[in-house]
Amino acid sequence: MSVFLAVFALLNTLGAGYLLIKGQKPVIVLLLSGFLLIAVSTAVQPDFAILEEDASTGSRWLDVIGMFEDVAGSQLTGVGLIIMAAGGFSTYMNKIGASRALVEILSAPIAKIKHPYMLLIFTYLLGAVLFMFIPSAAGLAILLLVLLVPVLTAAGITPAASAAVIATASAMPMGPASGTSVLAAGTVDLSPVVYFVQNQLIVAIPTFIAISITHYFVQRHYDKKGLETYKPTEMQEADTSEAGPRWYALFLVIPIVLLIIFSPLVHDSIELTTVAAFVMVWLFAMICEMIRHRSFKIAADASTVFFTGMGKMFGGVVALIIAAQIFAEGLTATGAIDMLIDGGEKLGAEMAIMTIVFTLIVGLVTFLTGSGVGAFSAFSGLVPNIANGLGGSAVALITPMEFASGLFRSMSPISGVVIAVAGGVGISPMDVVRRTVLPMAVGVIVMTTFSLILL
Repeated sequence: MSVFLAVFALLNTLGAGYLLIKGQKPVIVLLLSGFLLIAVSTAVQPDFAILEEDASTGSRWLDVIGMFEDVAGSQLTGVGLIIMAAGGFSTYMNKIGASRALVEILSAPIAKIKHPYMLLIFTYLLGAVLFMFIPSAAGLAILLLVLLVPVLTAAGITPAASAAVIATASAMPMGPASGTSVLAAGTVDLSPVVYFVQNQLIVAIPTFIAISITHYFVQRHYDKKGLETYKPTEMQEADTSEAGPRWYALFLVIPIVLLIIFSPLVHDSIELTTVAAFVMVWLFAMICEMIRHRSFKIAADASTVFFTGMGKMFGGVVALIIAAQIFAEGLTATGAIDMLIDGGEKLGAEMAIMTIVFTLIVGLVTFLTGSGVGAFSAFSGLVPNIANGLGGSAVALITPMEFASGLFRSMSPISGVVIAVAGGVGISPMDVVRRTVLPMAVGVIVMTTFSLILL
């Protein structure tokens, strides 16, 4: 029976992958696939129970549907709530012009660099840093297109090279405001800030350096070839709001500073939650808006976008995480994961090999679907069982998987950020991908290598 379930799990997974590649909604595909796996496991295993006794409805069949409430409830009081708060905070910062103010402040010194391709590299690094504070890949890309492409073009850099660098700026999702980072930290039972400082940074820094050097030579090479054909385009801004006062940029930095200060890294007795940090700064910014506009109504109306942003984040990322977790529970219920671990042990596969395999799986799914969040969410829930089964570190496994979801997204011609920057400068997505494939491939190799060595 275990063989039957394992084969069924494989066919189900392949079928889900096919539907995802065909562009079907990942939330629905993963949710239905997970329910089907759980239902079949319940049917062929008389003693199987998907829910713990205290959470059970009393009926094994009703528990199949009850799994949704159990998973959704845990997400809405844990990782999901953090991601929703980050989304709401980011939306509010865009509304009051804080995001644009931060980009303008940090981009001003960049424009003073005289060497064209060194300017391009600093643009990449600037974008990578900004992504920690503005965790929307497409939103950040549009801001960088509007504010920096004219500067780069005036310095003699082609729009295609600018687009390639901007498309890869969001390739390393990290920091307490990143949805996949929060999910990864929660999966391995770490606070987002500890996961960021102790695990992500030590891998990200050498990866940034490697990508920067590769960009330098790749973009210069393709600029000499001049293969792109440009079409007339009008770059659209992420929103119509103007930049707020320059000091509003601090609003985006303060949550991360607070989380580091009030964390086990610095302060043992007080630990500030990520949600609390976002809410504190949101309230402070709302008071500043009241003073700035001398109007309670204007400030209050703008502040409601915090909740609108939370809702959008639930409808996008959190819903996907819930569906992916149910899919992971379904795979676990069939015994497929246990068989994978047992097979790895019998073949002598070490944790390093499994890390490489799952990193490539997440990367391949990301490349084919254009969604890093979907690919990572679908497999992240399996990490604790795999790590425990092979006696390895869950952090060492999940970190390269998460980074792969961003690196492979930046070389997928159907990803939102690639399509956005390609349209912004008037070239095809394939023109962008031609320039991002090698930097991202180098990034994957360096990132995976340092993950295996340092984590």
